[in-house]
Parts: sequence; structure tokens; C-alpha cells
Amino acid sequence: MDVTAPAHRLSAAVSAASRLLPARAGLRLRADAAGLTVAGNDPDLAVRFDCPATAHTHGSVAVPAAPLAETLKMLDSELVRLAVEGSRLALRVDNARFALPLLSTEAGPPVLELSPVSEVDGLAFASALRIVAGTASKDDPLPLFTGVRLQADDRLTLTASDRYRMAVARLPLLSPGSLDVLVPATLLTEAARQARGTVGLHAGPGRFGLSWPGGLVGTAVLDAGFLSEDSIPSSAVDTRVSLSADALAAAVRRVGVYAEDRRVLTVEVGDTQVRLASARQDAGEAEETLKADVSGGRTSPSFQARYLLDALQAFAGERVELSIQPGMRACILKSAEPGEVELTYYLMPMLPR
Repeated sequence: MDVTAPAHRLSAAVSAASRLLPARAGLRLRADAAGLTVAGNDPDLAVRFDCPATAHTHGSVAVPAAPLAETLKMLDSELVRLAVEGSRLALRVDNARFALPLLSTEAGPPVLELSPVSEVDGLAFASALRIVAGTASKDDPLPLFTGVRLQADDRLTLTASDRYRMAVARLPLLSPGSLDVLVPATLLTEAARQARGTVGLHAGPGRFGLSWPGGLVGTAVLDAGFLSEDSIPSSAVDTRVSLSADALAAAVRRVGVYAEDRRVLTVEVGDTQVRLASARQDAGEAEETLKADVSGGRTSPSFQARYLLDALQAFAGERVELSIQPGMRACILKSAEPGEVELTYYLMPMLPR
């Protein structure tokens, strides 16, 4: 194999593949008339990224991913030439040469047999996913809570929860499709971050894939099971509060400083206002009042400040509506004027100290 490629484009492709694959993974580079393909896999995951290139000699090699990514990242040349020299792949620029050992290419990345389901706008998908995936557990013995559930019919619904909160986003599909899978949240978020333009949704037996011009990621799926918005009671709302999400978030940051270690603060709802209050034995106490539109009875739920702040950041720049249920039922947050992407955030209250 002998190929010349734009250094920054190749670096981006290799770095994207390296972030998705396990540490110490290998990458397969294939050069042909169409350019250069960067691919890799493990038993549950397969990735492929395309890079424009001029192939002087067609061929395919495998090299360690990490040193290749680090080397390309530090190059300041416009072009880099990759050529096989004996048992190594040499990377050459004007004033330097780097050589990586060749790995076995016998296995190679598997063919991804995934059927197209539908397509979605990449920016809208990444934006909604960033919010929803933030509610998934980072490390949980129950894999259910580390994933994002994707359900498609005439719209795409994203759902995730760590049992203390749940986020649900609905966004348009470019065409109707049928899909119901649970995908690891960390992997899905990283894949969506790489996507550009229109993103294709694909499915196969026990697998799910995303594709976009120049890239494809396929992964094994988790058991979608019972992760569902329907599992959260939401019919007992007796108080609704509407106010600026940014103003409420700023007040939560200030008042939350004075909360105890669990950082629990109380939201006291009055007739035309909400009052945030918290106290900490060794740091004092704080309270702040904000004007709000209120309907229903007075109530005083308590929330963990960090979780409440995460929920409000999802509605930054908007007016948010809090639908409060009695007792320990979830508080439901929605935009007062929802746009094309409809977001619902469920937040469990805490027992006041």
C-alpha cells in the first residue's frame, strides 16, 4: 500500500475511530481508487470512516490505533504519505518519517449487514441526544440504565434514565420507519458527535447502526425491555409553574452553594412566585425569590440541586414549565413553547432534610 492523504482529514478519521474503539485496538487502512478507508472492530462494534486520498499502490494494512492517532494529531504538514516498508507502515512528511508495526489483517472488520430504517437531521439528533444521554447512568450493574432507547415510527423518540431522572426527546424523521433498540449511551453520543449532515438509522438482528457521508458505526444493542416513559405516573399534576429557565438555573446555582452534602434545595411555590431555599450547618443559609406564572395549589418539593440544574440547562434560552405532582411523584419539565424537537424531562423529588 502506498497512499497520500490530507493530514488533517486523515487525523480526524483516525481519531474518531480510536475514540470509539477499545484501548489498544488496531485499525485497518485500505487504499483504492475511491480513496482511503479507516476501519476497526471488536465483537460488539464496527466503525468505518472515509478519507480523500490518492492511492499510488492499492492495498490494505492494519496498524495500532493509538500511536497512529497521536502521530497524525501532531503533524503540521498539509499532506502525509503512508507506504508499506517491509514489516512496517511508514508515515512520511517533508522533514520526518515515522514507522508503525504492521498487524495481522486476517480477520478484518466484519461486513455490517444492517438494513436502512430512516434518516434524521444530524444537528437535531446530536442536540437531542446530548440532553437525553446525560440522564443515563455512567456505571450501573443494570445495563438498562446505561443506554438510550431509540424508538421510531412516524417520529424518533429518545429515552434514557438513571432511575432518579428521565429525559425523553421526540424529533422528526425524514421518512417513517420502525425501530426499537437500546444502545449504550456513551458510544451513541460519541458516534453522533462525529456525524455530519443527514444521519441514517440502520438495524439488523441484535445490532444498530448510524451512517452519514463518510462514516458508519454499528454496534450490538442492549435489551430495550422496560425503559419507558409510560412507567412514570404523570396524571396527578396539581401545580404548574412557568418561568425563565435561565433565571431559575442561575438561582439554583447560587442557592445550591448553601445546601448540605446531598445539595438538596426546596422550591416553595406561592401564588405568583417561587422561593428557593437551602441551609448548611457550617456555611449558613440562602433563599431567593423569582416571579413566575403559577396555577394550582401551593407546594414545596425538594430536589437535588445538581439534577435540577441539569434539567434546566436542557431548556436554556426558553421559558420552562414545571408540572408538579404531590408526594414523591416526578416533576415534569417541558418547554412552554416547544419547537421541532419536543423534550420532556422527569425529575424525582428528594425528601427534605
